Amino acid sequence: MRWDVDTKNKIIKLRIKGYTYGEIRQKIGEKIAKSTLSHMCRKVKLPKFYQQKIDLINVKNREKGRRIALEISRLKKDKLIHELKNKNLDLIKDLNQRDRMLILAIFHLSEGGKYPVTRYLRFGNSNTNIIKLFLFLLRKSFILDESKFRVEILCRADQNINFLIDYWQEVTGINKNLFYKPRVDKRTIGKPTKKKDYRGVCVINYLSSKLQLELQLLGESLCKKYIFSDDF
Repeated sequence: MRWDVDTKNKIIKLRIKGYTYGEIRQKIGEKIAKSTLSHMCRKVKLPKFYQQKIDLINVKNREKGRRIALEISRLKKDKLIHELKNKNLDLIKDLNQRDRMLILAIFHLSEGGKYPVTRYLRFGNSNTNIIKLFLFLLRKSFILDESKFRVEILCRADQNINFLIDYWQEVTGINKNLFYKPRVDKRTIGKPTKKKDYRGVCVINYLSSKLQLELQLLGESLCKKYIFSDDF
């Protein structure tokens, strides 16, 4: 396409003023090829500030590219998380008695108090959902005497004890009368809690060595079976 003299002159004047080819296209209102603009402006002497302008544009473009790359990465991660969440949903649709017992045994094996050092069921964690799941599985797997529960809260010095008791009572559904006085870690005195959603560690005790032993022996048997199995 051939361009008229007025358009060419306008392009050259804009280039002399330090306009980029992209800005010139916007001013002219035409989609002119970069090679065409470059040919028209081949004799133009660019202003001194032009290189600084280009450097600034490049910095902005790199930052924009970085943000786009981060957003793409986030979307890919979200997609992966969604796929992984849905991948094994069938495995947890209906937990039977055997499934619940095995999960409880693994919980106890990893985080529970072991016999004979501890002579009752003891399990602690700071994650609310883990405590909820542990109690759900425990109550579904055994006929329990709720009066045998005892709850300990291990917390930091700057935390509100009454708030923590109310919080974990609601989470566990265990009567406040069965809560021990929270234990404050003296090492944290004068050290503010950085994680604002930290609720301390909730330790669930159930005063039964029989139940503790049943879960402990099941967990140990599970390990022995698969550690020494040819399929391990």
